[in-house]
Amino acid sequence: MDQEHSTSTNTTLDVVVVGAGFAGLTAARELTGQGLKAHIVEARDRIGGRTWLDHRLGRDLEIGGTWVHWTQPYVWAELKRYGIGTVASPEPQCAFWWADGGRREGAPGELLDLIGSYNSELVKESRRYFPQPFTPLANDDFKGIDHVSVQDRIREQFPAGAARDILESFWALNFNGPLDDAALTQALRWVALTNGDWAVNFEACATYKIQGGTAALAEAILRDARTAVDFGFVVSRISDDGGTVTVRSADGRTITARTAIVTVPLHVLGAVDFEPPLTPAQAEGANGGQVSRGVKVWIRLRGEHAPFVALGNADWPLNFFQAEYVLDGDTIVVGFGPDASKIDAADAAAVQAQLARLVPDAEVRDVATHDWVADPLAGETWPMHRTGFLANHLAALQAGHGNVLFAGSDIANGWGGFIDGAIESGMEAASAAASNIAGRTGTALTHNN
Repeated sequence: MDQEHSTSTNTTLDVVVVGAGFAGLTAARELTGQGLKAHIVEARDRIGGRTWLDHRLGRDLEIGGTWVHWTQPYVWAELKRYGIGTVASPEPQCAFWWADGGRREGAPGELLDLIGSYNSELVKESRRYFPQPFTPLANDDFKGIDHVSVQDRIREQFPAGAARDILESFWALNFNGPLDDAALTQALRWVALTNGDWAVNFEACATYKIQGGTAALAEAILRDARTAVDFGFVVSRISDDGGTVTVRSADGRTITARTAIVTVPLHVLGAVDFEPPLTPAQAEGANGGQVSRGVKVWIRLRGEHAPFVALGNADWPLNFFQAEYVLDGDTIVVGFGPDASKIDAADAAAVQAQLARLVPDAEVRDVATHDWVADPLAGETWPMHRTGFLANHLAALQAGHGNVLFAGSDIANGWGGFIDGAIESGMEAASAAASNIAGRTGTALTHNN
């Protein structure tokens, strides 16, 4: 997409937005719609952040975030706004899974019933702790369990065997990371967003894709924002003198505005030098980061396979596979694993060895991936909270830091870890920035001012 690349030094800017992912794009659009002057700086050479539609393995594939659902109100409203539809993943015809030390094969409904029978027990109190899912801090009851990990709760409720194996792998998939420090509150928050129905939640996670890809929606929002993007602007320092905020890049460029909205992932936030320094709660939250440190890989299999879903063990380098497309007589499959350090997902032979544990007749022709954990502009895949984050850090990061506000899926109230959460957070940050500026300038803001 053609956008302006020259860095602005215009001190009359109202807001500089750091990051052109969905949170930043949404914030910029909301601000310009109120007549404010906004400008986006982006470290990458593209928009989208941790969503990335790229041409791999012979077709366009989502290298990062992918799925959306009508239970996600913010992204669904955006799709309706721009007239963009959805495309369903194929309905699985067979299922493979690992439980109690052995490989199993059966109908997809059999695996879903197993997950459901165990999961319903695990998440049955989701609405008790989160009666208002989009206001997770409204009820203090969750603080009594915010120290509990998903792994601890599963092992407390289920003895060793098939139930524990299936549940641990299912939630390692959802967290895209190990479960020993994965917050039970994060799992319950997710399910509360679908009214306690884990099956609808699972559908929301991996069923409906954006027609034209995530890039179609990101580009539509940017066109609507009517603002420039400076690409290759890696932020190293953000200083707030009480009147203006100056954002400096690693190569010495600066941009100044009345306020700033910072949308970088939590694992990147700690690498930015803030003046004045972040509060202890904010710094601790950034330095602790998220649980997610997994991998996503696209796999091209030789020949056409009936659509399948496969769930391995929680500690396998790749523990989930789902057939997505047929292309020129081959099958395109997506795979996930909870720890990127355990596998080189760009190595077709290594991926083949993992897939063969569940689907022995599958022959891997080629693979495509991106190491989001090693990516210095991400440091994580989709954000999933650690134990204690909700009680100790979320509110602090949402509160902002003087004239610097934070946004992103990492600190969303609702669908954290999804495009929906990024959009929600971007809208809320834009509203806070507009109020901040209006309060300081005495200007009443209306649509298009």
